[in-house]
Amino acid sequence: MSDTLGKKISRRAGELQEPMIAFLRDIVAIPSLSGQEEKVVKRIEQEMSKVGFDEVKIDPLGNVLGRVGNGPRVIAFDAHIDTVDVSDPGQWDFDPFTGKVENGKVFGRGAVDQKAGMAGMVYAAVMMKELDLLDGFTVWMTGTVMEEDCDGLCWHYILNEKELQPELVVSTEPTGLNIHRGQRGRMEIRVRVKGRSCHGSMPHLGDNAIYKIAPAIGAIERLNDRLAEDAFLGRGTCTISWIGCQTPSLCAVPDEAEFHIDRRLTVGESRESALAEVEAALKEAGVEAEVFTLTYEEKAWTGLVYPMEKYYPTWVLAEDHPALGAATRAFAGVTGREAEVSRWTFSTNGVTIMGLHEVPCLGFGPGLEKIAHTANEYVPIADVVAASAFYAALVTELRG
Repeated sequence: MSDTLGKKISRRAGELQEPMIAFLRDIVAIPSLSGQEEKVVKRIEQEMSKVGFDEVKIDPLGNVLGRVGNGPRVIAFDAHIDTVDVSDPGQWDFDPFTGKVENGKVFGRGAVDQKAGMAGMVYAAVMMKELDLLDGFTVWMTGTVMEEDCDGLCWHYILNEKELQPELVVSTEPTGLNIHRGQRGRMEIRVRVKGRSCHGSMPHLGDNAIYKIAPAIGAIERLNDRLAEDAFLGRGTCTISWIGCQTPSLCAVPDEAEFHIDRRLTVGESRESALAEVEAALKEAGVEAEVFTLTYEEKAWTGLVYPMEKYYPTWVLAEDHPALGAATRAFAGVTGREAEVSRWTFSTNGVTIMGLHEVPCLGFGPGLEKIAHTANEYVPIADVVAASAFYAALVTELRG
């Protein structure tokens, strides 16, 4: 990409800042928990149509898909548009659903995670059309649903059902304007122990499942010390994130107890190896338990149920992949700086896009990963504009 074109893209992105940020504020102001995204999907559909997308559709799962161009090469940019909840409004300094602007930032639930990416994508498409950057390409901008509840379910549907078949997907999750080429995978593991109930006044007649599960808790904590490590993605980890029991009443001995493991998987770790490690740790602790993964089977806002096992594989894009080279050149073209290539700590739709379906994926997004899910969540306006310019420039560099 020539210096002239890079500057032209950057300048146009700056000129589009006002409508871009107005759109971002609008979608931040719309609550959109997983499975409840209909209103924000319709607002995105409206914006895509208004700014001149060639095609806009909503698939049966409820993802909104907007197309510009009609070339033989197909790429996609993705933003999930569901958010986590606001658990304690008292921790916020303002209403989290107003799209507040202050000190060059947009504040609100979902601002950085990750509606800012959606806003940048939509206006990148405007630039792609205006500046004739689409020669040979069909570009889809996808606003995807239910990611916070089930990473990648949206793209599992899109790819399984042949809604799209791209050669590359760019995730716009927050990266601090770095290029990300991978992440650890994750899975959700449940450990369940059976006991025998009796009246709480005569506990010796029962077999308390909570007591039986106690050694297992320590065994899982110790398991962290011997998990695999990778030079790029780091160490695999596990943590117990929930404990529960089944009991006839609060004056009875529980006859079942279970806990939930959030397991992060590094390179070389798999569903099978992670389950085997948990089973071995429990056996070493003398705990007989059922160990299994969970399946997500919740309704989308459209009413569709599309079951998916809660196993989300690790993925890494090779350092010499042509798309990564194109991304670093695009970044230099619109910023004049050398790009930093890194990885996410949290999880993204890439676990399905590349981890499960082996479609090449990379990431570039506005704002910082560490701000996601926090009170007073925000994204810098300058990041949104810069990200939008990058997305437009990337298409040019992919063309070569």
